[in-house]
Amino acid sequence: MVQGLSINTNTGAMIALEQLSLTQKRLQRTQLRITTGLKVNGPKDDAATFQIATRLRGDIAGTGAVKGALANGEAAVNVAISGGKAIANLLTEMKAKVVQANQAGLDSASRTALQNDFTALRDQLETIVQTAEFNSTNLISSGATATSILSTAEGSTIAVSAQPMAASSLGIAASDLSTSAGASTALTAIDSAITSVADKLAALGAVAKRIDVQTDFTTSLVNILTEGLGNLVDADLAQESATLQALQIQQQLGVQSLAIANAGPQTILGLFQ
Repeated sequence: MVQGLSINTNTGAMIALEQLSLTQKRLQRTQLRITTGLKVNGPKDDAATFQIATRLRGDIAGTGAVKGALANGEAAVNVAISGGKAIANLLTEMKAKVVQANQAGLDSASRTALQNDFTALRDQLETIVQTAEFNSTNLISSGATATSILSTAEGSTIAVSAQPMAASSLGIAASDLSTSAGASTALTAIDSAITSVADKLAALGAVAKRIDVQTDFTTSLVNILTEGLGNLVDADLAQESATLQALQIQQQLGVQSLAIANAGPQTILGLFQ
């Protein structure tokens, strides 16, 4: 049936307006994708993908928090290792003083000088122990306690044992070089202290290596999750740019089509002239 001329019903205008409205919606969606860089901005865009992306964002946030915890733990262990290495160097100097004090026929003045040097080095050792702290964690002080470092989002941890390196913990707090007998006892104590610090540093080094390996894995995991999320929701901006230009042209043509359709009823006036 042929549609007659009418001023009440303009089918062409309605069709043109409908198409123009659809083009406008698509244009707005494309502009949003370009603005945000995302092809899935909400559940309305793609419910399944949005659900997966939301879970992935949670996984990324959790793994990122683990990465931060590992970084803090690694810093605390590294500070302890740095302090332990400084203490090992001091113990080497202290042993030299002890060996000198064990010389036969050493006069009192020399012993006193050696004792003063030994005491100064021991005091410096205590200073290092007290300052080897990171974020309120000191692993080498006399009152140090074991700690744990979060290693996975599921709650697994890496245990870090305390490694006290204070003079009292190493058995050299009471060493005295002012007498021959005291110097002899001090030599045994300093040798034991050096061995003990070496063992403690080895233990800290093993933990530091484990933390380092876990940190590398966690960093890789964050990158993989982030890449996966991007593959799901990131917009192809080159494609969206081409789509934007096409839709802008369609919009202009739609406006012109609507204008032509709206001009149709004007022909009715010609029938009354």
